[in-house]
Amino acid sequence: MLLKHAILTKIVDGDVDLVFRRQKRPTVKPGGTLKTQVGVLEILAVDPVEASAITTRAARRAGYDSVQDVLDTMKGREGTLYRVRVRHAGEDPRIALRNDAALDDATVEEIAQRLQRYDKASSYGAWTERTLRLIEANPARRAPELAESMGRETKPFKTDVRKLKALGLTESLKVGYRLSPRGEAFLERAKWPRS
Repeated sequence: MLLKHAILTKIVDGDVDLVFRRQKRPTVKPGGTLKTQVGVLEILAVDPVEASAITTRAARRAGYDSVQDVLDTMKGREGTLYRVRVRHAGEDPRIALRNDAALDDATVEEIAQRLQRYDKASSYGAWTERTLRLIEANPARRAPELAESMGRETKPFKTDVRKLKALGLTESLKVGYRLSPRGEAFLERAKWPRS
């Protein structure tokens, strides 16, 4: 579930606690969380709703001025209309992780083993070191350009970068990526290639 930054900010401020989406099936579930640019959102409820049941109050709780504004954003979309109740649950834990550059030997080895598993499971060969080095050499470069330089499609490339981000090794910028302090520290200490 992608949310615009303006809505995310309103969720953090407590001004918005509902999201309306028309989808074939919900992409989030109650009790789950969603990592966003402004931190973690907790998904409190996901309920199908008829358009006629949306009230002005509910529209405003979703950041709209009117029910018609909600419905206008759904035009042309297929599927069931869902009302998702959300709340800001705190900072993204990846922020603290990516800023932790004090890596001991055990942590370096743990990260290296995870990367090795990613490489072994890949249908297109080892990619982790090459991707980290590419991002190191090209901070803020667009993902399609980075993917193309590796002979890869953009979508699977971005999926792989998200795996590196989950380990705290990279961070997303408005355009492209860069190595995090943790990623820089790891590359300084890691021994490549790994057997």
